[in-house]
Amino acid sequence: SCSTVPKTLHFITRPLSEEEGNFSLAYIITIHKELEMFVRLLRAIYMPQNIYCIHIDEKSPRDYKTAVQNIVNCFENIFISSKREHVVYAGFSRLQADINCMRDLINSKVQWNYVINLCGQDYPLKTNKEIIQYIKSKWNGKNITPGIVQPLHVKHRTEVSYREFVHSGVPYVYPAKVRKAQPPHNLTIYFGSAYYILTKGFVEFTLSDARAKALLEWSRDTYSPDEHYWVTLNRLPG
Repeated sequence: SCSTVPKTLHFITRPLSEEEGNFSLAYIITIHKELEMFVRLLRAIYMPQNIYCIHIDEKSPRDYKTAVQNIVNCFENIFISSKREHVVYAGFSRLQADINCMRDLINSKVQWNYVINLCGQDYPLKTNKEIIQYIKSKWNGKNITPGIVQPLHVKHRTEVSYREFVHSGVPYVYPAKVRKAQPPHNLTIYFGSAYYILTKGFVEFTLSDARAKALLEWSRDTYSPDEHYWVTLNRLPG
């Protein structure tokens, strides 16, 4: 019952400070299992002024999807991604899941400042206020997506073509014997974390810029493209 869910699960129902109320965060959470862990994560990061896009792996059991939907329905600022992927670990589908949520978040009415992506097995070590103050103090107007020029030991990830397969019900990524073309627009590939904190302006850029779109297409058959896509675009001048 939605009349009891927020209270029973101890969700915060109002901004805890004026500073937090005036600085909305967007969250992308990709999940596929362990409902209780997801609820604990959501409760820990939930604030009514924030907005949350939940991407449920299309392969997840129907009862799991239903349970998540029932919880989400109780909150105006939490929604399920309008387009869902069959996510394969280290595959392009993992990157696409984030982008699907980004498109939904850009079209939302909430005027959020930064987006943070998480998976269902994450858990915060800082409060909402501490996260906001950290962003403001050190990264105001900048993205947090650290990385370095592509190291030699991961060159293979973008030098040959990779494909997503499902064998005996287990999805995986496998290299094909096809050498890839050089990155578009003569881009230098950087490598870093698949997890980030990005400005709204940067998200709008990645969804519309010709270089970003070309890099996305080029990355479709790379290994774990979410570990190079955001950090490479972030290193572009300007």
